[in-house]
Amino acid sequence: MTKIKIAVQKSGRLNEDSLRLLKDCGISIDNGKDQLKASARNFPLEVFYLRNGDIPQYLRDGVVDIAILGENTLIEKGTDLEIVEKLGFSKCKVSLAVPKSTAYEGIQFFQGKRIATSYPNTVNDFLAEKGIKADLHIINGSVEIAPNIGLADAICDIVSSGSTLFKNNLKEVEVMLKSEAVLTVSPKMSKEATYILERLRFRLQAVLKGRANKYVLLNAPNEKLDDIIDLLPGMRSPTVLPLAQKGWSSVHSVIDAGRFWEIIDSIKEAGAEGILVCSIEKMVV
Repeated sequence: MTKIKIAVQKSGRLNEDSLRLLKDCGISIDNGKDQLKASARNFPLEVFYLRNGDIPQYLRDGVVDIAILGENTLIEKGTDLEIVEKLGFSKCKVSLAVPKSTAYEGIQFFQGKRIATSYPNTVNDFLAEKGIKADLHIINGSVEIAPNIGLADAICDIVSSGSTLFKNNLKEVEVMLKSEAVLTVSPKMSKEATYILERLRFRLQAVLKGRANKYVLLNAPNEKLDDIIDLLPGMRSPTVLPLAQKGWSSVHSVIDAGRFWEIIDSIKEAGAEGILVCSIEKMVV
């Protein structure tokens, strides 16, 4: 039986979020401690636990069919690989940072400066577009300490909350790119694996749509019903049911989680009462 082989990060936050996503897709993985490979019990899938930076080459070689990894890693090491799905988690920035005491007045600051980074290709491409030439020191690991020990004038690294920069007395001055977890594919994937990928993508999209939306139930006086419905986008249109109390209706709809408070404030102001909001586990459209 053909199985699709997926690579995920061996450890760390991206590993945890990737496995949680597969679990939400109904895929049960037999994963013992320190295993480098594991099979799913109820889906034709094998999981390979690999170093993030090695995954692009494994995809090129056809060792794995698909992978979940950070978009920033693809930009650095795998621009030739196709992204088939953006997954919406493990969001971060790849940024340039300098010591807090440094007077920074613009990108020209980096002309001729020493920059410590694990992302040399990303930095070179970004600075080349600006006409800047810098001296890069490639470091695999924690780069934040480089300015403090005199190795570099600045760093380029991943920034999530910014707490690591703060602890190392650095400040973010340029955001080079924004990144999130993505699903990417091998150029050597077989037709059989492609068929399984489409089945997996159907599940992924249902989970991701569920995460991106909220289910809303509310009570509305009939004389204000049209105004409230106009504020609710819904999948097609809201569901409206009469309440036992005369002159009132129950309205059910789906709203974008990103616009949640904006919409809730609007419908409350329009006369909605008894608003109930629920998470959506999966959403098939």
